[in-house]
Amino acid sequence: MTRFEQKKLDYEFNRFARMNFDKPQKCRSIGQIRYYMEELRGKIQEFKEAFNYVPDTAHTLMSQYNAAQNRLIHKNFREIYVA
Repeated sequence: MTRFEQKKLDYEFNRFARMNFDKPQKCRSIGQIRYYMEELRGKIQEFKEAFNYVPDTAHTLMSQYNAAQNRLIHKNFREIYVA
Protein backbone atom coordinates (compact mmCIF):
# COMPACT_ATOMS: atom_id res chain seq x y z
CA MET A 1 0.00 0.00 0.00
CA THR A 2 1.40 3.36 -0.98
CA ARG A 3 1.65 6.35 1.31
CA PHE A 4 -0.97 8.12 -0.84
CA GLU A 5 -3.44 5.26 -0.33
CA GLN A 6 -2.81 5.31 3.41
CA LYS A 7 -3.46 9.06 3.55
CA LYS A 8 -6.64 8.57 1.53
CA LEU A 9 -7.85 5.90 3.99
CA ASP A 10 -6.88 8.13 6.94
CA TYR A 11 -8.94 10.95 5.44
CA GLU A 12 -11.88 8.60 4.76
CA PHE A 13 -11.84 7.30 8.33
CA ASN A 14 -11.56 10.79 9.85
CA ARG A 15 -14.48 11.98 7.75
CA PHE A 16 -16.55 8.95 8.79
CA ALA A 17 -15.70 9.50 12.46
CA ARG A 18 -16.58 13.21 12.36
CA MET A 19 -19.95 12.49 10.74
CA ASN A 20 -20.97 9.47 12.83
CA PHE A 21 -19.44 9.78 16.29
CA ASP A 22 -19.68 12.29 19.10
CA LYS A 23 -16.43 13.27 20.69
CA PRO A 24 -15.69 11.07 23.71
CA GLN A 25 -15.74 14.11 26.03
CA LYS A 26 -19.33 14.87 25.00
CA CYS A 27 -20.70 11.41 25.82
CA ARG A 28 -22.83 11.43 28.96
CA SER A 29 -23.81 7.78 29.37
CA ILE A 30 -21.99 4.49 29.44
CA GLY A 31 -24.47 3.03 26.97
CA GLN A 32 -23.71 5.74 24.44
CA ILE A 33 -19.96 5.17 24.80
CA ARG A 34 -20.35 1.40 24.47
CA TYR A 35 -22.45 1.86 21.33
CA TYR A 36 -19.77 4.04 19.74
CA MET A 37 -17.04 1.60 20.78
CA GLU A 38 -18.91 -1.29 19.16
CA GLU A 39 -19.42 0.70 15.95
CA LEU A 40 -15.74 1.66 15.98
CA ARG A 41 -14.69 -1.97 16.48
CA GLY A 42 -16.72 -2.87 13.41
CA LYS A 43 -15.15 -0.11 11.35
CA ILE A 44 -11.64 -1.14 12.45
CA GLN A 45 -12.39 -4.74 11.48
CA GLU A 46 -13.78 -3.57 8.14
CA PHE A 47 -10.60 -1.61 7.38
CA LYS A 48 -8.40 -4.51 8.51
CA GLU A 49 -10.18 -7.01 6.27
CA ALA A 50 -10.61 -4.76 3.23
CA PHE A 51 -7.29 -2.92 3.20
CA ASN A 52 -5.06 -4.72 5.72
CA TYR A 53 -4.53 -1.26 7.21
CA VAL A 54 -6.11 0.59 10.12
CA PRO A 55 -5.54 4.32 10.58
CA ASP A 56 -3.76 5.29 13.79
CA THR A 57 -6.59 7.69 14.55
CA ALA A 58 -8.98 4.73 14.84
CA HIS A 59 -6.95 3.26 17.69
CA THR A 60 -6.55 6.70 19.26
CA LEU A 61 -10.30 7.26 19.14
CA MET A 62 -10.92 3.84 20.69
CA SER A 63 -8.52 4.72 23.52
CA GLN A 64 -10.34 8.00 24.11
CA TYR A 65 -13.70 6.22 24.31
CA ASN A 66 -12.21 3.66 26.68
CA ALA A 67 -10.86 6.44 28.92
CA ALA A 68 -14.24 8.20 28.87
CA GLN A 69 -15.98 4.95 29.78
CA ASN A 70 -13.57 4.37 32.67
CA ARG A 71 -14.18 7.92 33.95
CA LEU A 72 -17.95 7.42 33.92
CA ILE A 73 -17.70 4.03 35.62
CA HIS A 74 -15.48 5.53 38.31
CA LYS A 75 -17.82 8.50 38.73
CA ASN A 76 -20.85 6.19 39.09
CA PHE A 77 -18.94 4.02 41.57
CA ARG A 78 -18.11 7.03 43.73
CA GLU A 79 -21.71 8.25 43.64
CA ILE A 80 -23.08 4.87 44.69
CA TYR A 81 -20.52 3.55 47.17
CA VAL A 82 -18.70 6.59 48.52
CA ALA A 83 -21.15 8.84 50.24
